Amino acid sequence: MTYTTAIFYFFAAILVFAGLRVITARNPVHAALFLVLAFFTAAGLWILLEAEFLAITLVLVYVGAVMVLFLFVVMMLDINLDKLREGFWDYLPIAGFVSVLLMIEMALILGSRHFGLDVMATPEAHPADYSNTKELGRLLYTDYIYAFELAAVILLVAIVAAIALTLRRRKDSKYINPAEQVKVKRNDRLRIIKMKATQKPGAGEGGA
Repeated sequence: MTYTTAIFYFFAAILVFAGLRVITARNPVHAALFLVLAFFTAAGLWILLEAEFLAITLVLVYVGAVMVLFLFVVMMLDINLDKLREGFWDYLPIAGFVSVLLMIEMALILGSRHFGLDVMATPEAHPADYSNTKELGRLLYTDYIYAFELAAVILLVAIVAAIALTLRRRKDSKYINPAEQVKVKRNDRLRIIKMKATQKPGAGEGGA
């Protein structure tokens, strides 16, 4: 066993352990912290595969932004853990089926050499000036441009749908319509009123 293989199995064991603790931890904060550990370990596996850009992106985006948001929401909300665990075992059959299906797929991929597919061949050595970031960008905007654009459209639809589902207008809340502000005229904002004088000029000087 080589040094790289030993590191791979070490990271893989930590990743599996962290993934199991994410779904079995009783405290949601602990589950989120185990998910952070899983992300860091997955980033280490990406580095072993010479995909440094994906590893850095995984740490910056998921650990640095998404997980901070998760922790903020979990710690700010008053979550009823007892109610949250109700019906947990009811999903065990379907969860077990999906887990077995995933294990079969991973076995087919990792053991593909036994099925006549040589997708697990050793990658070629890259030159010193090789950039996986440049190569990833080239593939995204050439070979996978349509899939990339389709994913962008799906994300845009998901963002609009999330905003539409969470938008709740309260009747007692005050809000400003920007369209009405743009169409406003001077006469709508300012009105000059002529009033008669209530006191004649010099009337107050007689008593002095």
